[in-house]
Amino acid sequence: MANVSVYNMEGKEVGTMELNDAVFGVEINDHLVHLAVVRQLANKRQGTQKAKTRSEVSGGGRKPWRQKGTGHARQGSTRSPQWTGGGVVFAPVPRDYEIKMNKKERRAALKSALTSRVQENKLIVLDDLKLDEVKTKAMQAVLNNLNVSKAMVVLADNDQNVVLSARNIPDVITALPNTINVYDVLKYNTVILTKSAVASIEEVYA
Repeated sequence: MANVSVYNMEGKEVGTMELNDAVFGVEINDHLVHLAVVRQLANKRQGTQKAKTRSEVSGGGRKPWRQKGTGHARQGSTRSPQWTGGGVVFAPVPRDYEIKMNKKERRAALKSALTSRVQENKLIVLDDLKLDEVKTKAMQAVLNNLNVSKAMVVLADNDQNVVLSARNIPDVITALPNTINVYDVLKYNTVILTKSAVASIEEVYA
């Protein structure tokens, strides 16, 4: 099992903690991690883009001029793609961008992402994270003490004082053990976990 230091909110080391290798010490599968990121970004897409083809735009019922003898190129409709107001060639239509991944693959990808954070020393365990009131400055002070900026903070429970205090800090998000995902784990420079959040993650994924 990997040993990591545990810090308090002042940034001082207060002990160590053993992380479960079944979650934080697996063999990293880069392919699954890539698939998970692509899947998440694809599933975010709305897929509502739409343009009209020549069969859908209004007008253009009759041939604009006779076939021969005018000096113009032959035309069959004023709603052909080359005309102003004409339809779009191969117009986009609403579609579903969803990519499927089975549960076993998703779990393996998340474990790989968490393991990579441990190996790169970009995972910090906090003894506890409690704020007396909603105050952005107090949350920023905790991050400054830990010497981190772009961070993902994982809490064991939905502590509104912490969640609301972190909300206005750029490049900082909060998450719960059941909402963490591969993309966010990799996107943020540092993953900050409370000891209770580590226990919850190990309980679910080990």
